[in-house]
Amino acid sequence: MANKGPAYGLSREVQQKIDQKYDNELETILVQWIKAQCGTQAGSFDGQGKSAVQVWLKDGIVLSHLINSLAPNSIAKVQSSSMAFKQMEQISQFLKACERYGIPASDLFQTVDLWEGKDMASVQRTLMNLGGIAVTKDDGYFRGDPNWFPKKSQENKRDFSQNKLKEGQSIIGLQMGTNKGASQSGMTGYGMPRQIL
Repeated sequence: MANKGPAYGLSREVQQKIDQKYDNELETILVQWIKAQCGTQAGSFDGQGKSAVQVWLKDGIVLSHLINSLAPNSIAKVQSSSMAFKQMEQISQFLKACERYGIPASDLFQTVDLWEGKDMASVQRTLMNLGGIAVTKDDGYFRGDPNWFPKKSQENKRDFSQNKLKEGQSIIGLQMGTNKGASQSGMTGYGMPRQIL
């Protein structure tokens, strides 16, 4: 993993396209939110750029404190380690906790996206989704500016009375189609050539 050399050709082009998706303004918002949400547990982060964010979040400790601040006891054991597989395990625990929190699995980044720093834009998308769900839940655990994240849509269930439902059965809406004005005048039989006069 760490012994990969520079990419050439198509691999380089693909990596450049992935790197272009990274948003520096969004980075600023996410760093501010993580610091506000985690407090002193966020550690120190003074850098700027995706490589600095990747180093800050790489071990999974800050992410674990983040999800625990939104949903207490989501990750029971937050432990610091310098071993690669322990760090990756901590990140995968964060991802599982995010899925339980309400983020669809398709919106989560892969562990190697963060640990190797290959796709930091997908890490940003996951954190944006996490912030949006936290703002939408409005359960008192979110800290920071709610305007940083868009609210997720919520179900708007409606209950209609039986009388109202029966009224709707007797109406044929125009989206179901109409045959007003339709006729077969001028139609020729199937397979017949068109008459030119």
